[in-house]
Amino acid sequence: MASHIVGYPRMGPKRELKFALESFWDKKSSAEDLKKVAADLRSSIWKQMSGAGIKYIPSNTFSYYDQVLDTTSMLGAVPPRYNWTGGEIGYDTYFSMARGNASVPAMEMTKWFDTNYHFIVPELGPDVKFSYASHKAVDEFKEAKALGVDTVPVLIGPVSYLLLSKPAKGVEKTFSLLSLLPKIIPIYKEVISELKAAGASWIQFDEPTLVLDLDSQQLQAFTAAYADLESTLSGLNVLIETYFADLTPEAYKTLIGLKGVTAYGLDLVRGTQTTDLVKKDFPKGKYLFAGVVDGRNIWANDLASSLSTMQALEAVVGKDKLVVSTSCSLLHTAVDLVNETKLDDEIKSWLAFAAQKVVEVNALAKALAGQKDEAFFSSNAAAQASRKSSPRVTNAAVQKAADALKGSDHRRATNVSARLDAQQKKLNLPILPTTTIGSFPQTVELRRVRREFKANKISEDDYVKAIKEEIKKVVNLQEELDIDVLVHGEPEAKTIWSSTLVSSCLVLLSLLMGGCNLMVLAVSSHRSSMVMLAAPRQ
Repeated sequence: MASHIVGYPRMGPKRELKFALESFWDKKSSAEDLKKVAADLRSSIWKQMSGAGIKYIPSNTFSYYDQVLDTTSMLGAVPPRYNWTGGEIGYDTYFSMARGNASVPAMEMTKWFDTNYHFIVPELGPDVKFSYASHKAVDEFKEAKALGVDTVPVLIGPVSYLLLSKPAKGVEKTFSLLSLLPKIIPIYKEVISELKAAGASWIQFDEPTLVLDLDSQQLQAFTAAYADLESTLSGLNVLIETYFADLTPEAYKTLIGLKGVTAYGLDLVRGTQTTDLVKKDFPKGKYLFAGVVDGRNIWANDLASSLSTMQALEAVVGKDKLVVSTSCSLLHTAVDLVNETKLDDEIKSWLAFAAQKVVEVNALAKALAGQKDEAFFSSNAAAQASRKSSPRVTNAAVQKAADALKGSDHRRATNVSARLDAQQKKLNLPILPTTTIGSFPQTVELRRVRREFKANKISEDDYVKAIKEEIKKVVNLQEELDIDVLVHGEPEAKTIWSSTLVSSCLVLLSLLMGGCNLMVLAVSSHRSSMVMLAAPRQ
């Protein structure tokens, strides 16, 4: 039984990439230094997965900033304001698009579906001159091959790329981004041809927009794109990967009808109804990459439950066509539990970060192949039972209070108009009040004070005094600008969230709430006193 990982965190187990990037941006290290750190991380990730027994190992999931921006670079879709003159896109242009520079702003950043990851939104229009401007996908495939690791190169699919884009400034909002499909497909063909020439046998296209509510025209774009790519893809095994939600029946029908496709990757963790679609109608002779190991949380997988799911699918798909996979890229979880040295053994047994999830995937694959590691599965079952029954999770008092709630407890005692009247009497706000959102910029002076406090060079009293002075400046500025609702600017925020106490609380947050969902987490002052308000789980 084979195993597969959709993608892997690129920041490094000890945030090596973060520090290398910051050093490069601050001109404290060279481009070669940055490339060396990146190459070492990629090598480590590939060898780790290979050593764990993963058969289908992804490449081109590493990124210096964002995988969608990498695709924008591959397509040469650089907005004119960055003055790119052609050729292979280098660090200057790439990071200017990501972060802006002294002359022009960065491209827009927005949420990657419903995750906490954000991507750089492509800016497209009818006049964009696409060109093959970044050979990263091919270069990294060759890099892995030179290390003795055969990988599956991963590309953001052409249709999802366009659906995740926006019309550039000056382009009509009604402009059809999908009309650009014939312009970008030739570049995808170039990339595919180079990957084939380099020895690739599989290729993975991430098409996560298939889980959205798409109309018939959008679904037809997938059909058209892969029909156009079919001849170029000939000789390759083609995996179309989706994640984060169920496919609609229409989207599933479109997916399994795509030309030249060998395998389908489905999120069977969040896509709870997709399994039924597979059982009802799965194409004979095709592979199913079943995403049963959750890529979006920090918890150990329930291996017994996942094994049961896989065994049921085995009867539908066939033993030789079923592949154990993650539900999505492991980018969305922490890197390696081995670095968590301050967690007690009980809590640690409940957790699995990216490195541990790789092991879980392979353990499931081996179990399906008749090589079940009984000790590993028994340990996992014990951890699952411990987490469900532990008083750290099961708070009897909270559950009792939740069970006692009545329907009326979910509604306020006063209506909206009464509350608005009370608010107006208290605050006397204008019809359109003004306020700011979140924190003010962290000044150079504030960063200096924080460094000195963390290094024990100044006292806590001196630190608090500096924070209060910064708050006073921020409040005075807002009053001078006649802002209606003031904020304090959160000058202490970084210290709060880096404190040991709060870090522990964040890890244990869902445990402490028992049968409840967290509604509000309020942090008061740098001493990290907390107030948590809960509502019953729906």
